Amino acid sequence: MVEQLPVSASGLMAALGPKLEFSRDLAPLTSFRTGGKARFFLLAVTTDEIVKAVTGAKKLNVPFVVIGGGSNLLVSDDGYDGLIIKVAVRGMKINSDSVIKCGAGDDLIDLVRFATANSLTGLEFAAGIMGSVGGAIYGNAGAFGGEIGSVVSDVTLFDHNGTIRTVSRDYCRFSYRDSSFKTSGEVVLGASFALKRGDKEVITRKVDQVLQQRKARLPGSGHSAGCFFKNIPDASQPHGKLPAGKLLDEAGVKGLTIGGARVFERHANIIVNSGDATSKDIRQLADIMKQKVLDKFGIELEEEVVQIGIF
Repeated sequence: MVEQLPVSASGLMAALGPKLEFSRDLAPLTSFRTGGKARFFLLAVTTDEIVKAVTGAKKLNVPFVVIGGGSNLLVSDDGYDGLIIKVAVRGMKINSDSVIKCGAGDDLIDLVRFATANSLTGLEFAAGIMGSVGGAIYGNAGAFGGEIGSVVSDVTLFDHNGTIRTVSRDYCRFSYRDSSFKTSGEVVLGASFALKRGDKEVITRKVDQVLQQRKARLPGSGHSAGCFFKNIPDASQPHGKLPAGKLLDEAGVKGLTIGGARVFERHANIIVNSGDATSKDIRQLADIMKQKVLDKFGIELEEEVVQIGIF
């Protein structure tokens, strides 16, 4: 007797073909290296594959999540009972004298390198930031006072009406570690970045300086997602933000551990998977960190890391 696939599985297979994977382990796709399996999984390397996946999931009422590089994700140990669509649309080129166009699946690190190689300045702050261009736009990634939204020219997206269109930077409503895509459900397919011509040697030195600064404060071993919590808006502080790491440090969280998860000894806003942590360990440790800051300062920290699944 031939076993019948559930309706949702057979429907997705019909829509997406043999590229659809079942029970895909998600841990290797995240920088934390934790989490369970996705019921369905698709590596989408073209915009057409993304459109078919999103359209098919909606038609079949299958819950879905679109992910990028996985550098800012915490996946439940129970995995995700739906479809994970990993965007891997790539293709980087100079569209005009100083505008770079690329796919949402391109690595942000590669974008910085490409800009540097072509003597284009404006992205140096992003040197060393892990993840994809699409993920960076989704969360308005940034560091050292710079944010990706400040150099975006336009974004190509797949909207609620099933239409692929290109929108301006203003449409994205960029703010600190935020964009309209966090609530709109629209899918980023690609983007253009308006940069400026510069001296390659000067740009390279700036990139190297940023990389050195990041190396000094980030773990050399173990797995992490960088800063777990957002900084707090404060006009009196440098770059207009009170570092969450400063509050966490003063709250005494450095070195705290839960299972295989620990707070990094040199940066109190970084949680490290020492090798055998679970997502539950990381979540419980983050909760303790939040509570300590709330108890000491009356400030409730907000996660920068995105959670997938049930915790």
